Amino acid sequence: MTNPAAARPLTIGFSPCPNDTFIFYALLHGKIDLPGIELAAPMLADVETLNCWGLEHRLDVSKLSFHALGHVLDEYCVLSAGSALGRGCGPLLVARRFLDLTTPERYRVAIPGRLTTAAFLLRLFLPECVDLVEMRFDTIMAAVQQGHVDAGVIIHESRFTYQQMALVCLQDLGQWWEQRTGHPIPLGCIAARRSLGPERIAVIDQAIRDSITWAFAHPDGCLSYIRAHAQELEDRVVQEHIGLYVNDFSKDLGVEGLAAIDAFLDHGRAAGILPQSCDKVKSH
Repeated sequence: MTNPAAARPLTIGFSPCPNDTFIFYALLHGKIDLPGIELAAPMLADVETLNCWGLEHRLDVSKLSFHALGHVLDEYCVLSAGSALGRGCGPLLVARRFLDLTTPERYRVAIPGRLTTAAFLLRLFLPECVDLVEMRFDTIMAAVQQGHVDAGVIIHESRFTYQQMALVCLQDLGQWWEQRTGHPIPLGCIAARRSLGPERIAVIDQAIRDSITWAFAHPDGCLSYIRAHAQELEDRVVQEHIGLYVNDFSKDLGVEGLAAIDAFLDHGRAAGILPQSCDKVKSH
């Protein structure tokens, strides 16, 4: 039987953050072969928008938070290439001043979307903190600074700039996860619709890996594309962002990466944050 997905261009989505544009540049600009597969124009959106689209099964291949992935494993599997996973790169809980975290129910905390890994980690770390306010990730620091919320969980490049806004770090949630589990923190992945079939998924996976290899070999070649989407970010922050979030796990999750994902999903299910699921993370 013919796979109907093979008869149309492949839809793909990722964030405009430097790590994603770095990863996908070569694939989208004819530097990498994608045999037998035509790509539709990519859809760039913030990670929580992509997470919500994932719940709607809108795209064939998409960047997703691992938190969101835990809700859609029936439809999507994780590619070996393209993930943001590592040590020393997790979300930070920040505030204008140090707060007593033994009474988290007193505080109003901003999160960059209910399906983000940041929200997942906050719920594990402070389950009594229930007054959560969803905001775009790039508006959280200003909301904290202006007193609209007591604290906020920041992600992406904000970890490099929060001190410039006179904010303090209450807890490095990635570090807390690492100390609690011994695993690196799984932040985001590239997921593919299972209905694409193992052969097409393998081709896409290899193409993304090749795209990452090309970007590392030609960093200046993708710089203008990255800058165009990074907008106001200065070059130093862009380079730090890529250096932190694109690493060996991005090239291949490997045994350690897959074990970290399994631990992440197990903790989420045990805490009632994620639904129970018997679907495998990968397609094979």
